Amino acid sequence: MKPWRILLVIIALGAVIGAGVAAWFITASRPLAFAGHGVDLAAYHGPSPTGAPADFASADPIARGQYLAQAADCAACHTAKGGAPYAGGTAFHLPFGTLWGPNITADKATGIGGWTDAQFIRAVRQGIDDQGQRLYPAMPYAAFSQMTDADVLAIKAYLFSLPPVAHETPPDTLKFPFNQRWLMAIWGAMFNPDKRFEPRPERSPEWNRGAYLAEAMAHCGDCHTPRTLAQSLDNRRKFAGAVAAGWMAYNITPHRLSGVGAWSDAELAQYLSAGHADGRGAANGPMGEAVDLSLSHLTPSDIKALVAYVRSVPATSSGNLPPPKLDPAPALPKQGVADGFDPRGKRIFEGACASCHAWTGIGSLNPYATLTGVRAVNDSTATNVAAIVLAGAQRRTPTGTSLMPGFGHILSDAEVAAVANYVTARFGAKGSSITAKQVADLRKGAS
Repeated sequence: MKPWRILLVIIALGAVIGAGVAAWFITASRPLAFAGHGVDLAAYHGPSPTGAPADFASADPIARGQYLAQAADCAACHTAKGGAPYAGGTAFHLPFGTLWGPNITADKATGIGGWTDAQFIRAVRQGIDDQGQRLYPAMPYAAFSQMTDADVLAIKAYLFSLPPVAHETPPDTLKFPFNQRWLMAIWGAMFNPDKRFEPRPERSPEWNRGAYLAEAMAHCGDCHTPRTLAQSLDNRRKFAGAVAAGWMAYNITPHRLSGVGAWSDAELAQYLSAGHADGRGAANGPMGEAVDLSLSHLTPSDIKALVAYVRSVPATSSGNLPPPKLDPAPALPKQGVADGFDPRGKRIFEGACASCHAWTGIGSLNPYATLTGVRAVNDSTATNVAAIVLAGAQRRTPTGTSLMPGFGHILSDAEVAAVANYVTARFGAKGSSITAKQVADLRKGAS
């Protein structure tokens, strides 16, 4: 065969392989593929799964917009801790630089006060701002693209009803080539179909409402679904767990061991609405923010719909997570050299932790302090245990409730690793071996 023919064959094979890889990535990104084919909203004969719930039927449009903004968890990215609502300033520390949540108040100079309805819809659903600049998918526009015009504009009306705040957010600091925003056009073309939510007629109205909340509004998959090499959601492993902002967002599929299959509906509802379920643990980190700023504001009927939807997702195993240890630890630590563990870990736990968490792991002052049965304590990576030792449990509420102080300012990386390993070994099913280097990496992500 002549060289040019060989070259053509190689090019053709490369094109076929490339198309196959692209198709695999694209089909993996469809969030509702497991649920079969949907129909256009206009062709759906059940109650509309979109908009604010029936409880808001007599509420004014601004109240409905506020509810939808809370359901979409807008404040988590666009309100800095201690800052004015929606004035921006939240930092997203990535391995290749830092992104900042922008100001989305109605201030015309530093916010979105000059945006038209069409520009706002385009930004929310396509990731393109008023100047035509591409947004990074830290803004979950691939999920928001399923929202209706009415819901997007209700959120805009609510934002414009708030006092404008003049606040310029810092510039992003992404390194090349990640600072090339035009590349997001390719990403969007592959992974954002920009299609509205399609109900499944064979599913219940409650399921469809839950699907709309989870997929179009609350974008649960952005934290709980693993990502492909192209940083799209790998929905073949939907809700199977992933790392989000340095924290483990655990498996929430119905798998009884890896996920929440052993949880009752009441436990799931309590966790979503209050950030805590007895014997299951408390929401911290990004999930704690999601509860405080979003899920805790949902009506009981919407929480129930979310539970129904999560229950329907295919059960997926996350690997070798052991069954949680459900029995309390001994009332007093064994005598001897630190129970056989790193003596620093026992010493730190005794001085800083035992008064709230107790030697048994059953919280003596508050059920939020119970360690027995908690997934994070039974995770042999100890990621979330170390993260909460560093940052504490600070709730994003009007009063700024602190459930646990952070110790990152007084403990070294080695000391945080020691106490995390002690906690998982004493109260969990399998001890961890997190290192000071891994803690240092967590600390950088939280700074």
